[in-house]
Amino acid sequence: MRNLILASSSIYRKSLLKRLQIEFKCVSPDIDESPRDDETALDQALRLADEKAQAVALQFPDATVIGSDQVAELCFTETSANARRPVILGKPGNHQCAVEQLSAQSGQTVKFYTAVTVLSGGLLNRAMDITEVRFRHLSNAEIEDYLQADKPYNCAGSFKAEALGISLFESVISHDPTALIGLPLIKVSQLLRQVEIETHQ
Repeated sequence: MRNLILASSSIYRKSLLKRLQIEFKCVSPDIDESPRDDETALDQALRLADEKAQAVALQFPDATVIGSDQVAELCFTETSANARRPVILGKPGNHQCAVEQLSAQSGQTVKFYTAVTVLSGGLLNRAMDITEVRFRHLSNAEIEDYLQADKPYNCAGSFKAEALGISLFESVISHDPTALIGLPLIKVSQLLRQVEIETHQ
């Protein structure tokens, strides 16, 4: 059986994949994750998941490689006459940017496109999960208190759903509860079975 590699340096994805009780190792893909002009959130997530898997597969051609990427898109709910185009949300990187992101998301819907690519023996299979998060209306004080508690500055959308960030939501619509954290395990399991790697779900 081929060795399994997760093309990621994310502690969140590593922790999620461990749930499937299969042996794997993590290798950072070290790619340029900059968005391209006029690229949709969905297309960006698919492209980066592919590129991560391909970059690591070049180093380990005999392995089965999992690549994954998540892109968040803020969808405004104004009437069509005042509608604004969706905005792709990156990782805030600092406190002020996180304040701005959460303020913009207050009372709005954010779509999270989480793509997974499995590359094995030259064959590439991919899947996509789309999760919709509706944020409740957040006061400035709630935003400040949350950011001081969770410090989610390396997370797209400025929250950690696996921690206190869940308290910011009004609702979540998803086919896979693990997708929002960064790796949709239902899709991953399906893709691994296609290359004859059994999980222990």
